[in-house]
Amino acid sequence: MKVCVIGTGYVGLVTGACLAQIGHHVICIDNNSEKVVLMQSGKSPIFEPGLDEIMQSGMEAGRLEFTTDLAAGVAHGDILFIAVGTPALPNGESNTRYVEAVARGIGSHLNGGYKVIVNKSTVPIGSGDSVRRIVLDGVAEREEKIGGFDVVSNPEFLREGSAVYDTFNPDRIVLGSHSDRAIAMMQELYNPIVKREFVADRNLPQVSVVVTDLTSAEMIKYAANAFLATKISFINEVANICDRVGADVTQVAKGIGLDSQIGSKFLQAGIGWGGSCFPKDVSELIHAADDYGYEAQLLKAAVATNQMQRLVALEKLQQVLKILKGKTALLN
Repeated sequence: MKVCVIGTGYVGLVTGACLAQIGHHVICIDNNSEKVVLMQSGKSPIFEPGLDEIMQSGMEAGRLEFTTDLAAGVAHGDILFIAVGTPALPNGESNTRYVEAVARGIGSHLNGGYKVIVNKSTVPIGSGDSVRRIVLDGVAEREEKIGGFDVVSNPEFLREGSAVYDTFNPDRIVLGSHSDRAIAMMQELYNPIVKREFVADRNLPQVSVVVTDLTSAEMIKYAANAFLATKISFINEVANICDRVGADVTQVAKGIGLDSQIGSKFLQAGIGWGGSCFPKDVSELIHAADDYGYEAQLLKAAVATNQMQRLVALEKLQQVLKILKGKTALLN
């Protein structure tokens, strides 16, 4: 299939390179010309094990290209991925200006046959409908006939350092749309991954594909990250209680993690959660709840516990070092 990936950050570049690896013809678009030149040389601007090799293999096979030409990418792709950043605003809401800019660009260049526009970026709930309106506005300004399009939400669940592995071995693939035609094209796109054609152990079961509506797919991404963040806050709360009663939190975490209904992942007590996803996604979900008149008390408690955990770390440093005056603690 012909694919265009707009945005070559962590998600976009890995997605584009891996889709080329499984046989699709992919054009990756970025507005940073220096970055594009680097990728055209077969080098990744990010560190991800195995990514350089996959990029070089795709380029040598003629299935992977990099350019700044959005018009060429839109004309090429039957499936157009939006994979740009959505950084957090000061109020906790996600900044969607880059997604909106790409949607306007697609609308400005859309023509010819039917297209599927895919939100791969982590976007606020309702963004699928917003993208559709923005694309239609761009098309209307040109007063040209197009072949039609639909929007799909296809959230990513990639871990830094394991993104290539996660792409080929996902726990699930989530596809949200109101269009059966768009869903069918996305299922065809991912079919080699679903059938485990690119993993060593062919006896593994097929990858689960969750097909749902746009809004539910958008919610799945936020709910997943919010749950994991809450799980970390929970074990840190337990760790603080363990300190006071004389229990070993590592043993407690092992004991509860062996319960199949709980699992051992994200039960490592420590300084709390951070990074590029959890803070932004939890804040956005709380903000979305507030917009609809609901107070997400559990999520707010998880955030409060996480913020407090940094002070717990300082208290432990105080106990060991005695004097912290004049010292700098980097806890982010």
